[in-house]
Amino acid sequence: MSEAENKDTLFEFPCDFPIKIMGLTEDSFAQAMIEIVLRHAPDFAAQSVEMRASSGGKYLSLTCTIRATSKLQLDDLYRELSAHPLVKVVL
Repeated sequence: MSEAENKDTLFEFPCDFPIKIMGLTEDSFAQAMIEIVLRHAPDFAAQSVEMRASSGGKYLSLTCTIRATSKLQLDDLYRELSAHPLVKVVL
């Protein structure tokens, strides 16, 4: 990655980067999110996902820590996650 591509970020790549994905509690939610993350970070360890249900059980939060290699990778991942119909918020 060129210096110009990374100049608008404070991160130094590669780095470990946690992504929090919040969405509706559905049977397919976690698996769908893991598949998206793996498309953008093939070395992601799916067994490392941290899951937490909301107090009412309507929402599920997943934290996926990837080895980020570029700002473009993160931007593409955030775009695909945010576009998924079950996702409410990506942080």
